[in-house]
Amino acid sequence: MAEVGAEQRGATGSQEGKLQPGLKRRHMTMISLGGIIGAGLFVGTGPILNQAGPATILTYLLTGALLILIMRMLGEMAVAQPSVGSFSDYGRMALGNWAGFSIGWLYWYFWAIVVGFEATVAASIVGQYIPNVAPWLIALVLVLLLTATNLYSVGSYGEFEFWFAGIKVVAIIIFILLALLFVIGLWPGNSPGLSNLYADGGFFPNGPLAMFSGVATVIFAFVGAEIVTIAAAESDEPGRNVARATNAVIYRVLLFYVVSVFFVAAIVPWNTGFTEDIIKSPFTLAFQKMGIPGAGTLMNFVVLTAVLSVLNSSLYTTSRMLFALTRHNDAPRFMLHTTARGVPIWAILTGTIFAYVSVAIFYFFPEEIFTWLINASGAIALFVYLLIAVSQLVMRRRLEREAPERLELKMWFYPWLTYLSIVCIVAVLIGMAVISDLRPLLIASLISLGVMLVAYMLRKAFGPPQRDPSEVIRESETRRESEAGS
Repeated sequence: MAEVGAEQRGATGSQEGKLQPGLKRRHMTMISLGGIIGAGLFVGTGPILNQAGPATILTYLLTGALLILIMRMLGEMAVAQPSVGSFSDYGRMALGNWAGFSIGWLYWYFWAIVVGFEATVAASIVGQYIPNVAPWLIALVLVLLLTATNLYSVGSYGEFEFWFAGIKVVAIIIFILLALLFVIGLWPGNSPGLSNLYADGGFFPNGPLAMFSGVATVIFAFVGAEIVTIAAAESDEPGRNVARATNAVIYRVLLFYVVSVFFVAAIVPWNTGFTEDIIKSPFTLAFQKMGIPGAGTLMNFVVLTAVLSVLNSSLYTTSRMLFALTRHNDAPRFMLHTTARGVPIWAILTGTIFAYVSVAIFYFFPEEIFTWLINASGAIALFVYLLIAVSQLVMRRRLEREAPERLELKMWFYPWLTYLSIVCIVAVLIGMAVISDLRPLLIASLISLGVMLVAYMLRKAFGPPQRDPSEVIRESETRRESEAGS
């Protein structure tokens, strides 16, 4: 938990720059499990199946392998120096203040937009059951509810995420078990076996290249796994929790994504004609083929849980990233103010204000504006992952020279797998430039990056002096050690 200047702020219990450890081990476990599972898996898999066919399994496997490498790199740095700013602070230490500023604000923008987007998706699901209530009002109530949860304490965020993630995990495990029984013929119904994996054009019905084109889309379904390295800074054992979470990402990717997509492709023909409607999503159709009653309602509930989980984590992530930026004088100082429970109140509220604005734009203004805002965040995760990999190259050399004892968790086959990750990310960005459907996302995201770099130059020219990143980290470590000793 990164903390700076715990100056008391009067009788209200407000203080500056002090976060309190409130996340238990079970919270961290479920945040690491559930942070990676969003509506993109349950709904977004359909269009990719239509594009790549059964080879979608390999698409998820390749993308998951890239995520595993990124998380291992991030884990190495986070175990060595736990920080609430996580990869923003590591980019700052490795590449300079421009990297920390750009990563932090781009990542904040990404999740602030996600809050508004997920609120509209959740409102559309809930609205099916209470049609007489205006969708914007439903979205507003959901954002207010989860804002109150985050404002109360970091423990309440962890508790909500524990149950949200638990429902998603249980739903996927049940699906995999039932699908296994159905595929091998031990479940009632006419099982296709594995014929859907090679019938109707074979495993690569649209050619092997279609498998790679889907990577650019699938990678956004994985965004969120890195949140655990931010949350770990507010746990009792930051280093150990990060190590555990980054090691566990391997089986999470294999089990929750690759295995579940394998069974979806085995049960539902790839050319079914899926849409992003929940009722016509591949998971819903798979449940229907297995004869599960109320499959549509069941998936509505699971997807709503996934959406609320992402919404909850988005509010948490935007506040902590903004808090971390403020420690380096990259945001107004009042963002450091925390409640007596150690919650950065103004950093949370700032993120929710952006969410209210984006929801209002979606419901009351031309939809093209909202679409552009979404597109402008489309490739930001790739920019962040690229800078994480480059930062790890620099940080690893520095740690080996100055503090090798901190390298308790190491990147595999360093530096070759780091170089491979960088090449793969650049290849995905090039793929986005070539694929016509993804090109607008890349262009809009590059505009966002350009705006952020210009903002940094203006901030450097006219803003207050930036603090040395190593100094901020050292202050955090000193405070953590003194509190542990007391």
